[in-house]
Amino acid sequence: MVPELTLTKPKPDIADAARYWPPLQGDWTYEDYARLPDNGFRYEVIYGELFMSPAPNPFHQTVVGEIFFVLMKLVKEQKLGRVLASPIDVVLDDIGTPVQPDIIFIRQERLDIIGERKINGVPDLVVEVLSPGTEQYDRQKKYNLYATAEVKEYWLVDPKSCTIEVHVLRGQAYAPLGTFGPDEAIRSELLPDLQLAVSEICQKQE
Repeated sequence: MVPELTLTKPKPDIADAARYWPPLQGDWTYEDYARLPDNGFRYEVIYGELFMSPAPNPFHQTVVGEIFFVLMKLVKEQKLGRVLASPIDVVLDDIGTPVQPDIIFIRQERLDIIGERKINGVPDLVVEVLSPGTEQYDRQKKYNLYATAEVKEYWLVDPKSCTIEVHVLRGQAYAPLGTFGPDEAIRSELLPDLQLAVSEICQKQE
């Protein structure tokens, strides 16, 4: 489970808030986040609460790289937009400031949300690769966050079981499009021409 920063001191008056560091849970902003040290941890702010997790391991990053390569090839060939991989700050208005998905896709007509330092808006597709320390966080906290932000499609990639779950937005909640295993090719509503065999991206670690 992703550890949360816990503070016990009483909440300061607004006039004195600038003297307190770090902020209390619930009070974190992007500006506070930007002050955090570059120490190898992965930080995210959701509804004003700071979450952190260790840097991903090489196997996790290998899976991220394989998916990124396939998505990039399709998106570039068809001029569909942009694919970006973590670390990248994605600011979802006041609910996620920021989060760092493993991979995001933004459609061509929405590229104006890509800023100089961060993404200022909602990606069309978010991909999270599960790891033992973040699985519950990705399946619950981020699942609800991305649905609330209206991310159109959310993939949960489980390297251990070699499966990819695809969730698509229906109104204000996600509905499962399917869970695709090692002998299957993934299906995407957002990228209907995608050809991605699950077995290609989650080979067992040597």
